[in-house]
Amino acid sequence: MTRHAVKFLVLWAVLTAAFEAFALVDFYPTVGAPEAEDSDGIFRLLLFMGLPVFAFVVAALCYSMYAFRAKTAPAGNDGGPTMRGTGAAPRVWLAITGGLALLVMIHPGLTGLAALQADDDGYGWGDPDGELIVNVKAFRFSWEMEYEGTGVTVNSAVGQELVLPVDREVTFRVDSIDVIHSFWIPAFRLKIDAIPGRTTFFSVEPSRVGDYDDDSAYRVQCAELCGVDHTLMRFPVRVVEQDEFEAWLASLAGEAN
Repeated sequence: MTRHAVKFLVLWAVLTAAFEAFALVDFYPTVGAPEAEDSDGIFRLLLFMGLPVFAFVVAALCYSMYAFRAKTAPAGNDGGPTMRGTGAAPRVWLAITGGLALLVMIHPGLTGLAALQADDDGYGWGDPDGELIVNVKAFRFSWEMEYEGTGVTVNSAVGQELVLPVDREVTFRVDSIDVIHSFWIPAFRLKIDAIPGRTTFFSVEPSRVGDYDDDSAYRVQCAELCGVDHTLMRFPVRVVEQDEFEAWLASLAGEAN
């Protein structure tokens, strides 16, 4: 093995270790549901698998620019000798990166999608008839939420909030009355498009009490560019205990009557 190869491998190992150590830093938003924990786990797995490949490319570029830099400009238009990938190294690299690509397509690609679409656990896109159904109507530039069967409707345009019970399955049925929007709650990670003329849905089970005043991850946010006030299209979310949720719902139901 040449000295260049040894130096390059050392640089690659150092960069890989540094990138992987940085990836261990917990910079993720609040985990407010099992679905969020699953999403973060998938993201971390893809990150850890991809960083050595990224480090290899960075190491190759940096080492090549340093070790093989020219002290003088080449004469005429001659850019130097052509370099061709030959031998076992390119084949091994292709096999490794191709194998990684195939692996991520299977897991967490197909396996993760199957979990989100599963009918038995009632989360993701699996169960359109969750225990608590919230009908969501998106319009520029606000949200309206109706708690099905209760007569209670809340609207972000008048300063209200979306209140949800902890440890209880909630299904959001999402519509739009004008353009395409996207319904997203960062603490839950899951999001889905609001499409005119079509009802989309997903289910989630909040697992942690929290509210927008203390944690900005508890908000409904439009994640699809929909117009000039797109960034203002958000709705505070508050996750509370079941008793508190029932009391809040009863108070608004009384006002509606």
